[in-house]
Amino acid sequence: MAARLREITPAALASAALVALVLGTLAAVAIRAGGLTGLRATDLAAIRFTLWQAALSALISCVLAIPVARALHRRRFPGRGALISLLGAPFILPVIVAVFGLIAFFGRRGLVNAMLAPLGIEPITIYGAQGVIIAHVFFNLPLATRMILHGWQAIPAERFRLAATLGFGPSEVTRHLERPMLRSVLPGAFLAIFLVCLTSFAVALTLGGGPRATTVELAIYQAFRFDFDMGRAASLALVQVAISVTALLIAARVTMPASFGAGHDRTTRPIPQLAGGAGRTSLDALAIVLAAAFLLAPIGAVFARGLPALPELPAMIWPATLTSLVIALASTLVTLIIALPLALAATRHRWAEIAAMLPMTASALVMGTGAFLIARPFINPTSLALPMVLLTNAALSIPFATRILMPEIRTLQSDYDRLAASLGMRGIARLRLLTLPRLARPLGFSAGLAAAFSMGDLGVITLFSDGQTRTLPLALFQLMGSYRMDQAAGAATLLLSLTFALFWALDRAGHHADSR
Repeated sequence: MAARLREITPAALASAALVALVLGTLAAVAIRAGGLTGLRATDLAAIRFTLWQAALSALISCVLAIPVARALHRRRFPGRGALISLLGAPFILPVIVAVFGLIAFFGRRGLVNAMLAPLGIEPITIYGAQGVIIAHVFFNLPLATRMILHGWQAIPAERFRLAATLGFGPSEVTRHLERPMLRSVLPGAFLAIFLVCLTSFAVALTLGGGPRATTVELAIYQAFRFDFDMGRAASLALVQVAISVTALLIAARVTMPASFGAGHDRTTRPIPQLAGGAGRTSLDALAIVLAAAFLLAPIGAVFARGLPALPELPAMIWPATLTSLVIALASTLVTLIIALPLALAATRHRWAEIAAMLPMTASALVMGTGAFLIARPFINPTSLALPMVLLTNAALSIPFATRILMPEIRTLQSDYDRLAASLGMRGIARLRLLTLPRLARPLGFSAGLAAAFSMGDLGVITLFSDGQTRTLPLALFQLMGSYRMDQAAGAATLLLSLTFALFWALDRAGHHADSR
């Protein structure tokens, strides 16, 4: 009994810390809201716009991802593996950098409008509702593509060979194999992207605004920073939590099994008969090229404009850069300290997994609002700017880290639990000699993701900052707001380079620490 208590104590302490942070701030929001009577007509419009843009962004992302995922599944070409890996880049790309790249590409002086001008076509604008949706599709098209591609890869290879034996063509394969798979995968992909778009703050802050393009998170920020209406900000935060929890509950229940049965785990190879002729090959190539251009061109635009501007960066950038690096590394450490014991316990105790997923019910802005309300009667909340950024960044990374660690921990426990028990290996000795070495790779990957998320965060700092306390994303946002676009390009390049460097270094450190 004592040994069992020692085993779950770290997870219990980690759960308590996470519950105190998330539920404590949510309780402050709920108490301060005093019901939803403080909402205005503009707030109701913001709720409608939030739901509408999230649904439309998720729908467009999923629809566009289908031909891209199909093409990647049934075609083989040089660089295919690298392209699939690059599809994960927007996931760790700082939002403010991606927004800058989209402005450079789709903005009034961007490449797209430069090509439209000679044709006599009116320039498009990246600002407003269309800009919010374009940015969300940019971030989530890769996610939808990867999820749908995994669905195609999950169809046993034997089903495709049987289809070829029966003389099926591409249309029959679509009807009997692909559509059932899509019916099982698309609801989950749609709801995952819908949830991401609900809590997107930096996109709405930079590209939205105005009565027709204000999200709930942006309305919270405006009520907080400009109107200083704490009751209205708390009411909006409560609405945001209710929407997120509802979406999470629906997402947990909608995925339907495709019922293809088991195979022999063989790699699915393209079968020419099923892939179609030259026409379908051309369409697949077009889908891949257009998707790659849409995802990579804005990143290329950032580097093209930002590299020459690096020597001209203003002095404020360097303290902000150091601040972001320190917060990212500290946030990563906190993430691992909490996520590892929770993941170790979650394979045996459901409560640990629930605690680890708790931060998904609240965005950084909602937790920041609650922390501000708690601190305000006692101290100047701006003095908590950096600690709150650190804690919220860590909290929002914990669900991802826990999910990454859990499959490896299940394997570790099934393979080594009996051997470790027979050797009397427990506690610190087991952690040092068995657990950490065997989990080095997922720990490195989790650390890389946590550092990347923290480096690119532009949420809580906007609530707490007094204008002098800056992170690198906030400094970049301020440069963009003052139309110093060349310097902003340099700052965006610096932020992007540091983010990818941190992710790569921590991920590689995990690989090097694994002796296998």
